[in-house]
Amino acid sequence: MKSAILVKRNDPRSEDEKNMLQLNELRELAEAAGYEVMCELTQTRHPDRKFHLGRGKVDELAQMVVHLKPDKIIFHNPLSTMQIYNISEICRCEIIDKFQLILEIFATRATTHRSKLQVELARLQYELPRARAVISILKKDERPGFMGLGGYEDSYAQDIKNRMTRIRSELETIQKDNEALRIHRHSKGFSLVALAGYTNAGKSTLFNALVDENVESKDMLFTTLLPTTRSLNVEGRDVLLTDTVGFIEDLPHWMVDAFRSTLDEIFLADVVLLVVDSSEDLENIRKKLLVCHETMWDQLQDVAIVTVFNKIDLIEEDELTERMSSLGYLAPNPVAVSAKSGFGFDELKAQIHDLLPKWERISLSFPMSEKAMSIVAWIFDEGLVHNIKYGKDISIDFEARDKIINKAISLAAELS
Repeated sequence: MKSAILVKRNDPRSEDEKNMLQLNELRELAEAAGYEVMCELTQTRHPDRKFHLGRGKVDELAQMVVHLKPDKIIFHNPLSTMQIYNISEICRCEIIDKFQLILEIFATRATTHRSKLQVELARLQYELPRARAVISILKKDERPGFMGLGGYEDSYAQDIKNRMTRIRSELETIQKDNEALRIHRHSKGFSLVALAGYTNAGKSTLFNALVDENVESKDMLFTTLLPTTRSLNVEGRDVLLTDTVGFIEDLPHWMVDAFRSTLDEIFLADVVLLVVDSSEDLENIRKKLLVCHETMWDQLQDVAIVTVFNKIDLIEEDELTERMSSLGYLAPNPVAVSAKSGFGFDELKAQIHDLLPKWERISLSFPMSEKAMSIVAWIFDEGLVHNIKYGKDISIDFEARDKIINKAISLAAELS
């Protein structure tokens, strides 16, 4: 098993509770990436331009490395390339920050061509603004060389940009295919429902319980990287339910951009189930909901959101009531469920049904014939049939989308 020392610099005016939560999250990320956490080091001060920490603290870190011999030192704080270089020169150990750690997790779990492209794009987007510093470090002893440093910088940065352009082009092609599939699903009468939320809120467990499947779900961050979609019947309406990647605090814009095609499963849904872990304390839930809303805000202004308070089997009823009533606008359409026991699923499905795009209800009658029977079979596929009577004529009372209703009226008119 790999081993690591975790490091966090706290801003002097930051809250202790928030600092503790961030360090806990870094620990969970490290464990999700397969690291044994050997030690944690924190320092409260303004950032040092050269080492991020104070020089004395870096020397203390170097002593820890001598004794513990970790594989890596992982910083919670974003580090510049020069800071990584300077610290590693003193500590003689590989240094990464939180976002490189997330990229490690994603790279390990990327199994499809699309997810591998997304991870590679995110890595390049992380690397591009650091290209100049990387070349400076690699070539600082060769500055008088025949190309000069500027040539190396331009070539390296241009190579990254070219690779990003090729990956974006390929992802756009995949995106068009996905969009075509999404339109096809809509045209076939499916409404789209997506699970979203902070990582490790229990989305995959809830997904499994709702669709009665066994998608991988662990008590670990970023278990789900690739969206998984299954059919779900909600009070007679067929919907497609998609499990998606979790959000995390300070998710940088370049990572959101890289995973755009994955996040579109959320942004283009008819209803979003925003899952929260209700067993966490109120302030923690509030902060995670804020992260989720900030990540989705621009794309979800017209999409219905159901806030799913999951894991209610882990808390007392009065605690749950207080948390649900205290979150206000951050938790629209709240529903309490236990993905473990299935409690609350009926109320959740009723809430989803109420927020799905509206269907119309109509009664039609047309002469019995072979063509009429094929129309009836089509209506059963595309809508929700409430009542049907067979005789000399077929009388059918059903509910469906506008397009289906209009087409059914047209077909019935042709038979009459």
